[in-house]
Amino acid sequence: MGKEKVHISLVVIGHVDAGKSTTTGHLIYKCGGIDKRTIE
Repeated sequence: MGKEKVHISLVVIGHVDAGKSTTTGHLIYKCGGIDKRTIE
């Protein structure tokens, strides 16, 4: 059987322009969810 990925649910709450999307994007990148080519 193949290796299964662990799924988590995450809620990010903050004010407008607080960096929620940027922080979440970096977290996904650091965990290997997206590669560097996708970001560029």
